[in-house]
Amino acid sequence: MVHKSVAIGAYVYPGWHSCPERDCHFPPGWSEWDLVLNAPSRFPDHNQPRLPADGKYDDSDPSTAQKQVGMACEYGVDFFVYGFFWSRGKRVFEAALDNGFLGKDGGGDFPFALMWANRMPRGVLPVKHKPDPGIDPGRLVYTDPDDFVELIKFLEERYFSRSNYLRIDGMPLFSIFDSTFFLRQLGPSLASLAIYKAKDYLIKKGYTGLHLMAINPAPSMIAEFKRSGFDSISHYVWLPDWKGEYRQDYGKLVKKRSRDWEGFADKSGLTYFPSVSPGWDATPRAATNGYHKQERYPWWPVVVNEDPALFSDFLGQAIRYTRKFNKPQLSFIASWNEWSEGHYLEPDERFGTAWLEAVRKEKQHAV
Repeated sequence: MVHKSVAIGAYVYPGWHSCPERDCHFPPGWSEWDLVLNAPSRFPDHNQPRLPADGKYDDSDPSTAQKQVGMACEYGVDFFVYGFFWSRGKRVFEAALDNGFLGKDGGGDFPFALMWANRMPRGVLPVKHKPDPGIDPGRLVYTDPDDFVELIKFLEERYFSRSNYLRIDGMPLFSIFDSTFFLRQLGPSLASLAIYKAKDYLIKKGYTGLHLMAINPAPSMIAEFKRSGFDSISHYVWLPDWKGEYRQDYGKLVKKRSRDWEGFADKSGLTYFPSVSPGWDATPRAATNGYHKQERYPWWPVVVNEDPALFSDFLGQAIRYTRKFNKPQLSFIASWNEWSEGHYLEPDERFGTAWLEAVRKEKQHAV
């Protein structure tokens, strides 16, 4: 199922439909399109609002997934990685995957994998100023070895067992978004136990194991992931300097980030799968009052001067790195459709299909 050439996976944000969890906090039928389509500009020449070329959509509708898969196949994206929200059995945004992509006349047999988004979505949007810069405790997702095995059991029954679920040497590919919190919350011994039990369960079910990928590993803990049983590391968005200046130039960031990849592999002792992004601007999720004073997400930072040609070069570098160093040969793009954070491949009114054309160009060069 993994291509002999470099396979490109794009992350899919499944939050583009109304759901009961959101209806409790927002007007019925609300989705993040309300933020995206009405996003104000924050400074002169700010690229907001970012408008989809074909307008908003409902990602719980199979026709949406069918269209997305069609574009992916046309332009060279080989598989999707859906964000999967789970907290001790509670799920959020599941309709995009279950009803849309996996629904009748949805994504068909297009390959997919899952990333555990081990945080619950925000209950207040746009984000308002508060003195405490930390994550709302209600959004944190705690686990333990038994709960983690229950998660893997659920995933195996519903998704891993499907013929189009992405496997690496017979192992389902599964990633954890906040892998640092996962390790810190459990501690090294319980994390190792949870991962061992999950892999053992899948082996007993006839798989060769579980390929577990750590997303966004903290540099101070990077050596812990291999000891705990992770098989590879990567990032979701590895583009802005999170502690840097307010406006950051895309071209400069591309040069900086592409130099980091070998270091992550060396320090972790694991395969590093590069993840490239076409931009970053999360200000649609941010309240307008006092935004210049908020030196943190989602007000800060904003990446400017993003350009499909520069993105093409960024992806090309990721493909060349992958061909040189990695087996299996996977590279990732964050993301297919996270419009409210300003990173997406889908056509928009500014660049049309240029982001997707960049993918096709680099895939063709790599052959």
